[in-house]
Amino acid sequence: MPSAPDVVAILKTNQITHVRLYDADAHMLKALADSGIEVMVGVTNEEILGIGESASKAAAWINQNVAAYLPSTNITAIAVGSEVLTTIPNVVPVLVPAMNYLHKALVASNLNFQVKVSTPQAMDVIPRPFPPSTATFNSSWDSTIYQILQFLKNTNSYYMLNAYPYFGYTSGNGIFPLDYALFRSLPPVKQIVDPNTLSHYDSMFDAMVDATYYSIDALNMSGIPIVVTETGWPWLGGANEPDATADNAETFNNNMIRRVQNDSGPPSQPKFPINTYIYEMFNEDKRPGPVSEKNWGLFFTNGSSVYTFSLSTSNRITGNNSDFCIAKPNADPGKLQVGLNWACGQGGANCSAIQEGQPCYLPNTYQNHASYAYNDYYQKMHLAGATCDFDGTATTTTANPSKSIHPFLIIFLSYFSGLLVPCWELLGFPPQGISFSSCYLIVLAYLNQLF
Repeated sequence: MPSAPDVVAILKTNQITHVRLYDADAHMLKALADSGIEVMVGVTNEEILGIGESASKAAAWINQNVAAYLPSTNITAIAVGSEVLTTIPNVVPVLVPAMNYLHKALVASNLNFQVKVSTPQAMDVIPRPFPPSTATFNSSWDSTIYQILQFLKNTNSYYMLNAYPYFGYTSGNGIFPLDYALFRSLPPVKQIVDPNTLSHYDSMFDAMVDATYYSIDALNMSGIPIVVTETGWPWLGGANEPDATADNAETFNNNMIRRVQNDSGPPSQPKFPINTYIYEMFNEDKRPGPVSEKNWGLFFTNGSSVYTFSLSTSNRITGNNSDFCIAKPNADPGKLQVGLNWACGQGGANCSAIQEGQPCYLPNTYQNHASYAYNDYYQKMHLAGATCDFDGTATTTTANPSKSIHPFLIIFLSYFSGLLVPCWELLGFPPQGISFSSCYLIVLAYLNQLF
């Protein structure tokens, strides 16, 4: 495995803004400090029994694995166990007490508004997920699930769902087409429709999420949002696993990313976006079971991707953002240099224009160079959750910084330095072949209008 800092570097390089850890690994939590990445930590299944029987153990867990890292590490959720109801039924009686003890410990530390507590469950807790409108939880777990839902409602948390169309398809004995599992469009004669509501389902993923919403409603506990804490597709399988291929994994994850990015919910809850975590970052070569169980990773351990996919939301950035990110006037130069280096490096800002000899190199100050880099990063990444902070050295403004440079400075740079400064960008004019002398005349005309 890569080191914890290398893992965080891979996350940043690929513009990943949320990550789920299956435990509370100290190395990872330290490495994630000051990254801005939202982190979900996990109480392992082995830890639940002790925490569920002791409020003091729960408080100690919170102090050691959450409070100790905040606010530098942006921990926003705790996943209590993993698929407890279907994997370790002997622990079920203490699951909700463990959640309650952890929440009370957060309240005592005044962290309950920042950090939510929930518990991921498999689709297996719903024995008949189709049609979604008739789906209900397994009645043998009704009492526990009702208590979980009551806890989520009382604490303003969300239901954590592990939803895998791959397993829904491979275990369906041909009932559903592969295209339905891969988010591919279906011809009219093959479209999937709930016969009770006449809702059309374009993907098995949506149907799974909707089946869970209907199951929650069946217990009269509506209004609880769902977050998909695991989904994905294996890219390699054994001889008897023909659908575990790199092509299918690439298709599923790219289509799923596009689906999630449209910020809409399934047919029964269209206003609830389906926030989703992709399983998983790296392969697990030593995991027991079929070949497919070992090969769900998006990345090899050197950071290269297993297949082509895009986690970037840059295609959603339209340039209509009214805020600009600039360096604060009195910011510490040392901090500005650190922020500038990060923005131009791991942050992925395009800083070519502020290099020596390039159009925006002058004025050669940390203040101006940082403002350029900060804003380039922010405009690309704000829709993906990026903030304009940079260790307190940055702030947002509604005034376009590219138009706020003093006109006399523009003339000085244009006329005396002999550089072809792109004054049309500074003043908001399109280039369209404007010459150096024409640029100078435009500036003069602009000054005449001002004064």
